[in-house]
Amino acid sequence: MDSLYDRFEADAVIRPVFEHILVMEEILGRYLLPGESVHHRNGVRDDNQPQNLELWTRPQPTGIRVSDAVAWAHEILDRYEGGCCTPNNAQGLH
Repeated sequence: MDSLYDRFEADAVIRPVFEHILVMEEILGRYLLPGESVHHRNGVRDDNQPQNLELWTRPQPTGIRVSDAVAWAHEILDRYEGGCCTPNNAQGLH
């Protein structure tokens, strides 16, 4: 099982964080955003090597207005097109 670490938040609350999340945040240089998660490519949940991790985001829910879907697509492109991520994984390792 993945190791659990304590994160000291700005509000002085200690929150547990899994190692794979900390590794991805180090790769990205920021905390994960709401709706983002980290996927283990090989399915081994304690293999937290950067090349085994992918950044995932939850898609917009079904049944949305087209204008909202287009706005969401632009937001996703603006967020991730800047080079932080590739289709295969967050570090661009193949």
